[in-house]
Amino acid sequence: MTAAADVTPARGLTWKGGRADTQTRGEDRERPTSMSEREPETITKKDLVNRIADSTRQTKAVIKDVVQLFLDEVIAELAAGNRLEFRDFGVFEVKSRAARRAQNPRTMQRVHVPAKRVVKFKVGRVLRERIDEDPDRPTRVPRAVAAPPPTPPPKPPPPPPPTPRLPSSNSPF
Repeated sequence: MTAAADVTPARGLTWKGGRADTQTRGEDRERPTSMSEREPETITKKDLVNRIADSTRQTKAVIKDVVQLFLDEVIAELAAGNRLEFRDFGVFEVKSRAARRAQNPRTMQRVHVPAKRVVKFKVGRVLRERIDEDPDRPTRVPRAVAAPPPTPPPKPPPPPPPTPRLPSSNSPF
């Protein structure tokens, strides 16, 4: 075994014949015909921030702050033991696991596993239906609500109607 084979390649690299080759990206890659033929992509928070910023015409910095605040609130609520319900998406809740005895499969030694709290997620109806859909059928993804365009300045009020003139008379008064 060579020293090069022991090193884990960086993201986007594959090992071929003891050397790292870059994978083709973007348009050079052949697109799979169905979801079952391709590996799922890893979407990062940065990817989501970029998508949301593009669709809402907000700055990436603002969107990043909003997303991070949202995640911080989710973490705080779960840490407090609260249940989070997002209609049609799913429910996050904290469950307690009892202490138990387990066995190390390598050494066959019995070990004590302490009690702990874990986060469970129950999939909502709309999410479950979207995941179960035929992957070859194009789906309509609801577009994010774009920020409203700036309102134009108010129009000035119309000028008052002209006052009627009285007919002139020959009277000196």
